[in-house]
Amino acid sequence: MITITDKAKDKIDHLMQDSQLGSDYFLRVSVKGGGCSGLSYNLDFDNEEKTGDQFFEDRGIRIALDMKSFLYLAGTELDFSDGLNGKGFNFVNPNASRTCGCGESFSV
Repeated sequence: MITITDKAKDKIDHLMQDSQLGSDYFLRVSVKGGGCSGLSYNLDFDNEEKTGDQFFEDRGIRIALDMKSFLYLAGTELDFSDGLNGKGFNFVNPNASRTCGCGESFSV
């Protein structure tokens, strides 16, 4: 399961409203090969379920993960920061043994 902080929920809601996405859209969180640590995080909005998708809901946000991503992201918390040290979504991933300086990639 992935959890979402209040700040992340507010930003996701804002982005969905700005993009005029309907209630049939959900947040797709995935992991792809690449980045300086080997694996990188990916966030997108989607409205099509794929075979093998795992669905969760936290704070009213519906989240989809493919099975491969679920194995890497189980227990992860999604946060959003808009402070002086950077702006964007942050993944607090208990499965990551190493992350890069920017926080956009990791390894297990």
